[in-house]
Amino acid sequence: MTLAPITGLVHSVESCGTVDGPGIRFVVFLSGCSLRCRYCHNPDTSYCRRGTTRSAADLLEEISRYATFVKNAGGGVTISGGDPLFQPDFARALLRGCKEMGLHTCLDTSGHLGCNADDAMLADTDLVLLDIKAWEPDTYRGLTSQPLQPTLDFAARLAAMGKPIWLRYVLVPGVNDAPEAIAPLADYAASLGNVERVDVLPLHHMGRFKWAELGLEYTLADTEPPTTEQTAAAKEIFRARGLMTY
Repeated sequence: MTLAPITGLVHSVESCGTVDGPGIRFVVFLSGCSLRCRYCHNPDTSYCRRGTTRSAADLLEEISRYATFVKNAGGGVTISGGDPLFQPDFARALLRGCKEMGLHTCLDTSGHLGCNADDAMLADTDLVLLDIKAWEPDTYRGLTSQPLQPTLDFAARLAAMGKPIWLRYVLVPGVNDAPEAIAPLADYAASLGNVERVDVLPLHHMGRFKWAELGLEYTLADTEPPTTEQTAAAKEIFRARGLMTY
């Protein structure tokens, strides 16, 4: 195996992930993110100073010990974060090493730093989990502190490549849950032609304690999670465009 002599900042790893791509997956959470999402349940991953320096060779060696297991479980490796495109050289080295092991690879990203993903990285990526937080630019910026357009540019590039996408949409009552807020995104996702499924994820507050630990204000504290009915209604908007939802 050819290992790149490169190091990166790793927040944590999970050897048996079940929600970050198909099958059972080895998930690598890299430190650093360009967004500051108001509902982030892992705000500690946003800051590089909270990561541990590891070499690509060392991490790939750890992954190799699980390679047979995740293959047999229909899974692979997901590079997540934070946002892995915050550390593109390290993410690229990990994806290359995983492909050399014959593993299915997944990149979990907001797409805001999609310009950091070169063709070589995407060639080694089998699936992209793409978070689109909102369709209306002002709402997106209000949720993330960053503009929406770079994410749409990245999505268009993935569509042109025919790279499969699982779209993720966190449903926040009173912010991005109105039908008129979801329908344009559903139309857009259907138009891309490479969105295999849409995960509508209800807002939750399980990471709220981490905001307190970091001394950060959690501005959605008074926002109730969506009801089962609200979540089902949002999914139906995507389904009406021929998209599978989960």
